[in-house]
Amino acid sequence: MIGGGWAAHFLARGYDVTAWDPAPDAEARLRRLVAAAWPALEQLGLAEGASQDRLTVTTSLEEAVAGAEFVQESAPEKLELKRDLLARLDAAAPAGTVIASSTSGYPMTDMQTGTPGAARLVVGHPFNPPYLIPLVEVVGGELTAPAAVEWAARFYEVAGKSVITMDREVPGFIANRLQEALWREALHMVANGEATVREIDASITEGPGLRWAVMGPMLTFALAGGEGGMAHMLDHFGPSLKSPWTRLEAPELDRALYEAVVAGCDEAAAGRTIADLVAERDRGVIDVLRATGRLPGAPATGEAAR
Repeated sequence: MIGGGWAAHFLARGYDVTAWDPAPDAEARLRRLVAAAWPALEQLGLAEGASQDRLTVTTSLEEAVAGAEFVQESAPEKLELKRDLLARLDAAAPAGTVIASSTSGYPMTDMQTGTPGAARLVVGHPFNPPYLIPLVEVVGGELTAPAAVEWAARFYEVAGKSVITMDREVPGFIANRLQEALWREALHMVANGEATVREIDASITEGPGLRWAVMGPMLTFALAGGEGGMAHMLDHFGPSLKSPWTRLEAPELDRALYEAVVAGCDEAAAGRTIADLVAERDRGVIDVLRATGRLPGAPATGEAAR
């Protein structure tokens, strides 16, 4: 999913993309994903020369990165798999080419161990779907050269992304840390029968989610402090931070909770397929990007993104 989303994004920005995936049906799945994403990308505005025909799928990792100007790794979230794959990419990619990992949580320091070219390995963490959500979190590991981090951040910006360059490794980066805190609370509420899946989703889409599309939680709370801003907010509501609302330890994902969450999502989908929901989400995200003036421009085109 993430790798396919990256491929769709880079194609839409006018790059040649070469993809490799060892799964036997990988090419068919990738081309279906890109085709499904293309209508949304057309609404966002394609870069000059953008075409699905600029996608090449190969069965050889070495062939995939030969001549690559940038490499984006998006393998499953398994540490040893990513570590081995990054080492193989380092051995095969042209000298000096930056290699980024889409990992959603592993520190690059843990993944670059033992790789001769560790200095060029960075994290470039996207949000799903990468072809629509602008955010990319960029951070290096202990062995990463600062120049590689800077190059990756600049490349993502040229490719139409909104980049946060982190000055240190943080477990889960920034956005996932915040997202997971909310997710844990939601699971606790379902497990305790306090709210349904539909109610939880509505509480965000009809409430704070609308504000968060315009400004983040910190400025939102600063506004709640009125003319006194965040200082008044902290003075007035700071003591409630210790209230017993939160249950941030992960809930036990037993069979009952598992089935309640799955059934709740099925009910909330109301007969819509995953493809239907993806299309609905894409339309909504485009509307938000358009309404908030964050449609990507047409960046300079490039020759290769692999």
